Amino acid sequence: MAKQPIYPFTAIVGQRQMKRALILNAVDVRIGGVLVRGERGTGKSTAARALAALLPELDVFTESQFNDDPARPDTWSDAIRERSEKGETLHISRRKIPFVDLPVSATEDRVVGTLDIEKAIQKGERHFDPGVLAAANRGILYVDEVNLLDDHVVDLLLDSAAMGVNVIEREGISFSHPARFILVGTMNPEEGDLRPQLLDRFALSVDVHGIHDASDRMEIVQRHMAYEDNAEGFRRFWQPEEEKLAERITAGRSLVEAVRFTKRDIFSIASLTSSMHIDGHRADMVILKTARANAAFEGRTNITREDIMMAFELAIPHRLKRGPFADAQVTMTDMERKLEQAESQWGEGDTPEPSEDEQGEEQATKKKATP
Repeated sequence: MAKQPIYPFTAIVGQRQMKRALILNAVDVRIGGVLVRGERGTGKSTAARALAALLPELDVFTESQFNDDPARPDTWSDAIRERSEKGETLHISRRKIPFVDLPVSATEDRVVGTLDIEKAIQKGERHFDPGVLAAANRGILYVDEVNLLDDHVVDLLLDSAAMGVNVIEREGISFSHPARFILVGTMNPEEGDLRPQLLDRFALSVDVHGIHDASDRMEIVQRHMAYEDNAEGFRRFWQPEEEKLAERITAGRSLVEAVRFTKRDIFSIASLTSSMHIDGHRADMVILKTARANAAFEGRTNITREDIMMAFELAIPHRLKRGPFADAQVTMTDMERKLEQAESQWGEGDTPEPSEDEQGEEQATKKKATP
């Protein structure tokens, strides 16, 4: 029996913030994932699965269990690196973006994988049984009801999402593999919240609610009925929009590292997080990365005030000590005013920070000029 097509991402009605947060993580996986909070039936899991179906296939080593990227030797797993050093022929093939659904009952071993110590001692062989992090590399790791997951397991997921690598060590034996993925956690706040320390480690957070506008609700019903009646026909109808969005995400991925930012941009971000008494510096980094990704998605190589405001809208609410915004419209207006003040305090004439490639060229030029 043929598998039913995934509901198209571009066919989801409303939920602007949720869709943009997912898209920006797809543009730059280094942002660090997104937490989606809301009642059931608001399209949380539908959006995550639809994003995975939207993204292009990956080039991988056929022999790899870790979706190793042939173009990034610096990220290869120990297994692939060892085979390469032995001169073995490694074949390249294409795979769909992995979408891994983590159950609430998942244990630490199920997540990180296990080393076979007995085989290592008896035969001198290092054997690793991959876990969820291996399967999710370069894909999407979806955790429904993340607030019900063991805190230690959530810590492991967030550590891997931040570091991009999974390292397992037991009895003096270690194994590492890439674990760079888009972490999407969903939860219903009525069933309990995450500890503040874990909330802060999710890069972005959005609150989703059922849509109350009658015309939008009617559109939701009509689209879902059309999908249920003829899923393949519905997919074909939305395919042009899906392809347009996929192309924008791919273009954004290629452009994101070329997006430049100014010291005034950094000062504006720091001024706003300081004025809101945000603890630590993770929020500042997340806001800058998110603003860069938004600029890249929009096809620009410089950050604008709109990019910074978009990033604040997604990165700040779950980090506020007194809960989310009571009135988002008033709060965002207040943030715009504070941003204008910060920009005026810094002054004009600031030039963008060079991109990583430009920094390398500048350093090379300096070395040549040094007698």
